[in-house]
Amino acid sequence: MAVDSILSSPLGPPACEKDAKALQFIEEMTRNADSVQENVLAHILRRNADTEYLKSFNLDGATDRETFKSKIPMVTYEDLQPFIQRIADGDRSPILSSHPVSEFLTSSGTSAGERKLMPTIKEELDRRQLLYSLLMPVMNLYVNGLDKGKGLYFLFIKSETKTPGGLLARPVLTSYYKSDHFKTRPHDPYNVYTSPNEAILCPDSFQSMYTQMLCGLYDRHQVLRVGAVFASGLLRAIRFLQLNWRQLADDIRAGSLNHKVTDPDILSCMTRILRPDPELADFIVSECSKEKWERIITRIWPNTKYLDVIVTGAMAQYIPTLDYYSGGLPKACTMYASSECYFGLNLNPMSKPSDVSYTIMPNMAYFEFLPHEAAPAAGVAQPPPLVDLADVEVGKEYELVITTYAGLYRYHVGDILRVTGFHNAAPQFQFVRRKNVLLSIDSDKTDEAELQAAVESASRLLKGYDTSVVEYTSYADTATIPGHYVVYWELLAREPTAGPTGEVMERCCLEMEECLNSVYRQCRVADGSIGALEIRVVRNGTFEELMDYAISRGASINQYKVPRCVSFTPITELLDSRVVSTHFSPSLPHWAPDRRRC
Repeated sequence: MAVDSILSSPLGPPACEKDAKALQFIEEMTRNADSVQENVLAHILRRNADTEYLKSFNLDGATDRETFKSKIPMVTYEDLQPFIQRIADGDRSPILSSHPVSEFLTSSGTSAGERKLMPTIKEELDRRQLLYSLLMPVMNLYVNGLDKGKGLYFLFIKSETKTPGGLLARPVLTSYYKSDHFKTRPHDPYNVYTSPNEAILCPDSFQSMYTQMLCGLYDRHQVLRVGAVFASGLLRAIRFLQLNWRQLADDIRAGSLNHKVTDPDILSCMTRILRPDPELADFIVSECSKEKWERIITRIWPNTKYLDVIVTGAMAQYIPTLDYYSGGLPKACTMYASSECYFGLNLNPMSKPSDVSYTIMPNMAYFEFLPHEAAPAAGVAQPPPLVDLADVEVGKEYELVITTYAGLYRYHVGDILRVTGFHNAAPQFQFVRRKNVLLSIDSDKTDEAELQAAVESASRLLKGYDTSVVEYTSYADTATIPGHYVVYWELLAREPTAGPTGEVMERCCLEMEECLNSVYRQCRVADGSIGALEIRVVRNGTFEELMDYAISRGASINQYKVPRCVSFTPITELLDSRVVSTHFSPSLPHWAPDRRRC
């Protein structure tokens, strides 16, 4: 097969021989998706045959799909939590994996609201690195000349802890950035960052962001792509520039470094970068002092070809703001991954956000798909059988179920995906949503049960005022940076003249935040990526009007339920037109990993 026919693109052949090999690998994996999956499952079962978990199901050494599916149940995190806790407490016997668990990757909140601990093994870093190595060869098919400049990426590490048994517990990207795979990566002219490793690895978010922004400004003409992991992260960087451009300009003018930056590794590396540049400083002052910040990205970094950010799922709410700041630059969503497993990549990374589909790479894990029905059929208690990777159907939605090398077997990830097509024999999926998630601003995920518990806890503060919460709903407000949760309350006050004061309502906001999970509270306190929670009190009868509106649009009066999260603009406009008072959390909630009040 000719190299230039490996993947269809507007620009033709691979950029270099290294890219050609990577693209050939993608072709081989996707052409043989089903047999690769069969081999992956057999490998996982063979090497983990003596684990406590698999032995309990009497596989008797079987590695075929039929036996696996007949004997191994589908599970959730709660099902595996007792096994995971034993590993976290120091049990080194082969419980879930025959290979030693090297660390835990912290994922989003469980149904109980706290972080999940995902076991991982050292070789998983190799698999993650392999997927990363495929991204630029694909991108180079669509964008020319990326070896002639740099990428301005705002990348950060987050806090890490140790389990009682001494294993590290940290986010998956923190694990990757701190690994030798990242820190000692070989030079690749197509993948050069403006940010030095020392800035990325600095645990202080201000020092890290300041240094990365400063380096990005020095290299403004070399920047060809601007990015962050999530759209929210890139917008945080723009907001940071809005707040700190004067100091950044002063430092560039003098060739000095803000006195707030004290990290010794940063100080050492910046001696090689800092230089007086009055002309650049004048330019920054001129651009950033303008009232309008429309197209600020392309004004400051004029050679930017695209934004590299995730704008699918909950991040889609940030697209209009990104368009405003970038002048509508293309937004590349390059890969699909989670703490549990890295899944696949976007083979058409310059597609519109609404058209983004990810091709699952069959070598990453064993994948199954649970058909996702809008409503279960009457009288059907059992879920439908799981479908293999090669057997999913275009147009249908599925919940992703994975079996990994690190010891997750038939595990519900919680992502709902829609099949959009195939690349060779490998299906391509559009991310639809996270199952049961109501609110999300950054990496936080708040479900209905958690929101309900937070409202109930906060509403107890109203009892002394003979007041109660009649109804509520919510939405993620991303109009400002950072975004924040808005919760609409309709109150019933038995003695209106003796109702709760504004100070009490502010305490209700803080109480709700104290009840939300540690991911939310870390984003709020440690990362600053979520703003203060807001309660908007609406006048009596508002939720009846909301029901009338829904019925006017065809909802059944018998089946109508108040939506606990709203995003439809006419509904939020109706609610906002009925607001009688607004209240914000007056301080930051307490934050410590895996601890909350409710």
